Amino acid sequence: MKKQYVFYHDPERCIGCSACEVACKQWHGIKAGTIKMRRVEEATAGKFPDVKITFKSIACMHCVKPRCIEACPQGAISKREEDGIVVVDSSVCNGCRSCLEACPVQAPQFGEGDIMQKCDMCLERVENGQRPICVATCPTQALHWGTLEELSAVISRKKTRR
Repeated sequence: MKKQYVFYHDPERCIGCSACEVACKQWHGIKAGTIKMRRVEEATAGKFPDVKITFKSIACMHCVKPRCIEACPQGAISKREEDGIVVVDSSVCNGCRSCLEACPVQAPQFGEGDIMQKCDMCLERVENGQRPICVATCPTQALHWGTLEELSAVISRKKTRR
């Protein structure tokens, strides 16, 4: 594989604004109240008055070894050799949901026609040298995108600053 693109979410920077969710829906023409290829989840810890709220932006992680590919009996899911992006052939998917059961973050979504849809890293943007729309939209720069090597360096620098 030439490179492996990945996302990194920094919950310390995320304010839970859901701009990434909204941008994703608009870019992909997804109707409100239906599927979410990216979702923001809230977690709370502690007791009042010492409560801590954190947010996590979740989408397909485009795993190095995707469980969804192995789980799909139809062979509808594949990983692109040139960039590691996991894609779905909707003409092959039968909606069995085996991929959803295998996914560690429940990324597969089932909308119209009960066909699986999931984040494709805004493939058309990536192929045109642009970042995925969720990353480009994040007002606090809590979402990062790049190669596994690039983001490993970002995470290492973040850890050494603590």
